[in-house]
Amino acid sequence: MEPGVLSASPFLPLIGWSVVLLVVHILLQSMMATQELGSRWNAGPRDESLKPSGRLAGRAERASANFRETYPAFIALALALVLKGDPSGWGILGAWLWFFSRIVYIPLYLAGIPYLRSFVWLISLVRLGIMLLALVL
Repeated sequence: MEPGVLSASPFLPLIGWSVVLLVVHILLQSMMATQELGSRWNAGPRDESLKPSGRLAGRAERASANFRETYPAFIALALALVLKGDPSGWGILGAWLWFFSRIVYIPLYLAGIPYLRSFVWLISLVRLGIMLLALVL
């Protein structure tokens, strides 16, 4: 496959936006922890086992960890679909819907909304499944 064909893939901008979403998770987690424990803690070596114990800081940390659990699968599937192609369009649809599900998940988790948050998480997994099906079928 020629480099020009790969660079035209609709997955590449989405992979870039997913990195932005990863950075948002990291910044949210960091800002919430710093708000609770102070900038001295954040700038320090963090040798002690002190962790944020506040509700929002904990939720931001867990939301970030949750994102990072499925993010490698998303990247692997997206890159595989870049190489294979996505003639049906199901792969890119699943990828964008995964991305939007993960955006919606952040405020739901931070607000502590139970069942809807879990439903959105499940939907994001289904979207990864759609990407997988587009890859193997």
